[in-house]
Amino acid sequence: MRATIMTVHAHPDDEASKGSGTIAKYAALGARAVLVTCTGGEAGDVINPTVTDEIAAIGMAAVREAELEASCQALGYESLHMLGYHDSGMPGTEVNARPDNFANADLDEATGRLVRIIRAERPQVLVTYSDRHDFYPHPDHIKTNQVAMAAVAAAADADRYPDAGLPHEISKVYYVEFSIQMILLLHRAFLERNVPSPFSEFLERIPGLADLEVDGIDAPPTNGLTTRINIGGFLAQRRASLAAHRSQIPDDSFFLTVPDELVAEVYPYEDYLRAQSVVAVSVDERGWETDVFSGIDGLVWEPTAGLEALVEAFTSMDPEIEQSS
Repeated sequence: MRATIMTVHAHPDDEASKGSGTIAKYAALGARAVLVTCTGGEAGDVINPTVTDEIAAIGMAAVREAELEASCQALGYESLHMLGYHDSGMPGTEVNARPDNFANADLDEATGRLVRIIRAERPQVLVTYSDRHDFYPHPDHIKTNQVAMAAVAAAADADRYPDAGLPHEISKVYYVEFSIQMILLLHRAFLERNVPSPFSEFLERIPGLADLEVDGIDAPPTNGLTTRINIGGFLAQRRASLAAHRSQIPDDSFFLTVPDELVAEVYPYEDYLRAQSVVAVSVDERGWETDVFSGIDGLVWEPTAGLEALVEAFTSMDPEIEQSS
């Protein structure tokens, strides 16, 4: 069976800001990348005024769908599924009370929609959000975790949703994470170069966070993280994916103002927590898992990228030397 990775995200642009380099890398290696976006992002604010006229002409939902399609093309996604719910907005807003929004959706019904997609696409690896939402408790992100994890379990059970296709067991599930180590190392790299850090405002929200001691990139996993993927050769694809979301990510966003060269030097990784696995996994000498497909046998890879991208993908695969269950 072809190597297949599925990501389940809440809104258009989440696929760009969370784990996009990982997708670009595995797509180059020949995996099939599948995206499920739970809402249309209709409640998003117009962050970039240059697209105001376009939104007025065709509507926010249409603009964000076009942006999403461009982002998927930049990363190498082969399949895009919209789960079909309205953006829930934030608590206390008018849109948050809509009966058709994702946060208010019946869990069983939403789970069934995702089960049907999982059974059709049959991924070995699924990536979504954790159940920790301290920094950004968006209702749609919370619901995404609930629906994704319920669907992973239900998709493997022949007695659940029997009309939604043949059962399928996903081998490994990951939560995409923003590592405080990454943020602090990049923040301090800016300060060392006497350049204003785009992370300063974020770090000022939590007293003492900017002064927290963190280990370098050669340290073992901390804070519950288990897995990190070297994406140093795929930062351009990640940047293109982010830039596709013009309505949500202005040119001066920290997502676009952090130079790729600095990221490649200081922290060329995307971090994950392995939530569950039915296979043994491999870790390197520091304890990091460096391949989300590790331990899964019998996969077929169908590279479509050029030779240069393939060489970059393979050379950025960290060695794994130790087996653990």
